[in-house]
Amino acid sequence: MKKFVFWHIFVAALLMTSNSQAQSLKDLFNKENIEKVVNSVTGKSTASMEGTWVYTGSAIEFESDNLLQKAGGSVAANAAENKLNEQLAKVGITAGQMSFTFNADSTFTAKVGAKSLKGTYSYDASEQKANLKFMKLIPLNAKVNCTSTNMDLLFNSDKLLKLITLISSKSNSTTLKTIGSLADNYDGMMLGFSLKKE
Repeated sequence: MKKFVFWHIFVAALLMTSNSQAQSLKDLFNKENIEKVVNSVTGKSTASMEGTWVYTGSAIEFESDNLLQKAGGSVAANAAENKLNEQLAKVGITAGQMSFTFNADSTFTAKVGAKSLKGTYSYDASEQKANLKFMKLIPLNAKVNCTSTNMDLLFNSDKLLKLITLISSKSNSTTLKTIGSLADNYDGMMLGFSLKKE
């Protein structure tokens, strides 16, 4: 009887593995995956912000050390990301339509469609923090999750609203209120942009 059960389990395991996609060792140990593992273990990112980064979608992160809260937050984050994407699209921020270019001389340019704003920035990779200063007047602090190919630029909700108002010509009070209320629903949530390096 035990052999019979064993063979059934063995055959079922073989059938299940035929449906899964195998990754090669090359895919498993590529630069981006290694960076992700190191960053998740150390909690730090040392990748540079320099270069042109194009918007691919919204990014949301919960500021909590409680793993259970983070796990529950990830479910809420997916719903919140969809809502944020919808609201950002209303102000003209869609995939491929916004970009940030960070230069080695600590200057940057933010573009949405035809509108562009210039400023200066400072970046502390060990702390994962950036300070963006638009037109040398308006400072915005951001949390940066950066690898060599992807970057999340995250802000407190009030700072994100200020940034959207600055860089978008289509911003309206209803959309900004919706984004603001989205963040008010979740304690310790940061909102921002998911970017891919060109």
